Amino acid sequence: MAKMIRFHEVGGPEVLRYEDVEVGQPGAGQVRLQHGAVALNFADTYFRSGLYPAPMPSGIGSDACGTVTAVGEGVTAFKVGDRVTYTGAHNTLGAYSTERLIDASALIALPDAIDFETAAAITMRGLTAAYLMRRIHEFKGGESILLHAAAGGVGLLVSQWAKLLGLTVIGTVSSEAKAEVARAHGCDHVINYSHEDVAARVREITAGVGVDVVYDSVGKDTFEGSLNSLKRRGLMVCVGTASGMIPPFNPQILAMKGSLFLTRPASADYLADRSERAQLAEELFGHVVAGRIRVDISRRYALADAVQAHRDLEARKIIGSAIFTV
Repeated sequence: MAKMIRFHEVGGPEVLRYEDVEVGQPGAGQVRLQHGAVALNFADTYFRSGLYPAPMPSGIGSDACGTVTAVGEGVTAFKVGDRVTYTGAHNTLGAYSTERLIDASALIALPDAIDFETAAAITMRGLTAAYLMRRIHEFKGGESILLHAAAGGVGLLVSQWAKLLGLTVIGTVSSEAKAEVARAHGCDHVINYSHEDVAARVREITAGVGVDVVYDSVGKDTFEGSLNSLKRRGLMVCVGTASGMIPPFNPQILAMKGSLFLTRPASADYLADRSERAQLAEELFGHVVAGRIRVDISRRYALADAVQAHRDLEARKIIGSAIFTV
């Protein structure tokens, strides 16, 4: 009997239940996986709240790592005892569990040098950072970025990766404690949006020019300020909606603010191809193993404490990465 967090109706953190489940044997194309650690991501709240629809009752969580304990018919890429990690969305829901069945096609081989806790902290966040930095825009040394939520799990990885590419990083945070963390992970300039005008400070830092790229994971509350922070023909990358969905707008505003570009990438479209996903994972793991990108886990929760974990997540109490220990 395995343990699993499920929800039978959408709502606040209180709808999450810690339940016993039968795992069973893997079917064709599946493996049975004993989890070693499970990721805690803000995107998980989108499923729980109903923003991302899921059939009821539903498991929650889309990425974790562990050891293969059984393989189904037709699985040749993995065997019993292999260490693996995975990330996804609807197709991998159910990560908040001690053990599960999962399609082998979702799995990524995990190097021995990467422990389970590190893997849980970086698989989704790290692969997100990888495609944001390596697939969305072809950066040239000396360019600049504005990075919202710079002290968040993805933000800390993006800022370190940006420094490897020779970029100037301007990060936004909500407190001095988060500012210190952001600076320690590569931010050249930090703006406290709780009492500073972000766009005005960006113009001041860049001598009126603006930044080449904005990574905005906040959404509704920061959208206009992000556009106002871009240089002419700059790129706005909408990577999340922590404050709510961006309201409808007239695309003409992009022309009026400097012929701006805008994209809303989804991980599924950048990680669906197995070979590309493996390539990005190899680059990510290489940086981590070599110490070029460091991973800080600020909080660890027991799986049974998922309700509190979601409350902390939505209250912005978590700096950097957080995981569930299994």
